[in-house]
Amino acid sequence: MKKHSDFINCQKNIFDRNVTCLEVVKSYLDRIEKKNNLNIFVEVFEEESISRAKQIDKKIINKSAGKLAGMIIAIKDNICYKNHNVSAASKILKNFKSTFSATVIERLIEEDAIIIGRLNCDEFAMGSTNENSFYGPVKNPLNNNLTPGGSSGGCAAAVAASLCHVALGSDTGGSIRQPASFCGVIGLKPTYGMVSRHGLIAYASSFDQIGPISKSSYEIDIVMKIISGRDEYDTTCVFDRKDYENSNLDLSKMKIAIIKEASFHNLLHADVKKSFSKLIESISSDGHKISQISMPVLNYLVPAYYILTTAEASSNLSRYDGIKYGETQRKEINHWETVIKKTRSLGFGKEVKRRILLGTFVLSEGYYDNYYSKAQKIRRIVQQKTDEILNEFDFILLPTSPTIPFNLNQKHKDPTVLYLQDVFTVQSNLSGHPSLSIPIFQYKDDAPVGAQLIGKKLSDQTLLEYGDFILKNYV
Repeated sequence: MKKHSDFINCQKNIFDRNVTCLEVVKSYLDRIEKKNNLNIFVEVFEEESISRAKQIDKKIINKSAGKLAGMIIAIKDNICYKNHNVSAASKILKNFKSTFSATVIERLIEEDAIIIGRLNCDEFAMGSTNENSFYGPVKNPLNNNLTPGGSSGGCAAAVAASLCHVALGSDTGGSIRQPASFCGVIGLKPTYGMVSRHGLIAYASSFDQIGPISKSSYEIDIVMKIISGRDEYDTTCVFDRKDYENSNLDLSKMKIAIIKEASFHNLLHADVKKSFSKLIESISSDGHKISQISMPVLNYLVPAYYILTTAEASSNLSRYDGIKYGETQRKEINHWETVIKKTRSLGFGKEVKRRILLGTFVLSEGYYDNYYSKAQKIRRIVQQKTDEILNEFDFILLPTSPTIPFNLNQKHKDPTVLYLQDVFTVQSNLSGHPSLSIPIFQYKDDAPVGAQLIGKKLSDQTLLEYGDFILKNYV
């Protein structure tokens, strides 16, 4: 894999004593301050980052520094960091301070990464534009009139604006890959069960997965080598770290499946279609086998996804009642039921309320079999069909998003219209397979287009290698 990256160059200079870790941190803090208008960070850990940098500089002198010494990492505001605020960009968790660190945070700190701050996101990771945030919308650093995508829009924007080496986001139905596409960077949704979810504020537990965003596949790879692997605090994290490092394919001759229904989808923007077709032609002309396959179930992915995720959200978010969790609304209220109603009414945003209501509805008596049970059957079909395709092919290739980046404050008469933008990304969340978004084209100087690779389970590292191969040879 290509090893040229900002972090590798930075770390080399630090270990060669050409620059100190402290100087690197201060340069990033200065850059963050200058880009403050983008509303990317909700909190910057300035004093702590400086203190950590000084400690790591001493370790470097003593030759005891970890593998990620000098790496600047920013985290989505739904990943817990001990003794730091975490709010999932929601008013209901405005003053909540975590009493423990997510497993991924502990593993990064053990290797001397520096967590520089927490990043804006859609409230409880529900959204596609990063406008559903208590802290206000994030602006796309490539064009401040565009959204960066969502829900990990702050993560992708931070990387695109060079405010960190790597950002850690979460992906429930495309929340890492779609903003990576909109900001022209690389985003990985790992195999479900590869990375611990312990310390991630849940949206839909059987879909959520923490993953990295960066400008370099190599940076994502070295972070994955640290954060992946079993965790006693997460029983769904079932794979060993060695399962991540199992790349052994000849990347020069791949068998690629193209989903016909995606290539001709009615939502596909003309320039997305044009750039994606150009990429396919380039790959095919170089000897890779490209085959079109049909997947009619594609049209059912979004409805099934939203039925299942909102059902899980309805359950997961029930804990925010103002009694144990949540910004309480107890003033002059004596009845617990009134406390809960007022807390949730004032604490949750419109989109979160909408999804809780939908999830409660599909789980209710009389509707469970009509909606939730059928969606589970669709999920099983998607898993089986994806496995069938990947038994014959090395990867599935399709656009990351059917559209180019949205305009900020774009109004939609139907509030659910943005749900359809997940049509290409939800497949790998429904099936549990790893998926990678890479930038393939600039529609304009400020509006990128991304392509998405879906691979076999546990092929995460191979995905990164082949994504890097595509960027180096065909983009």
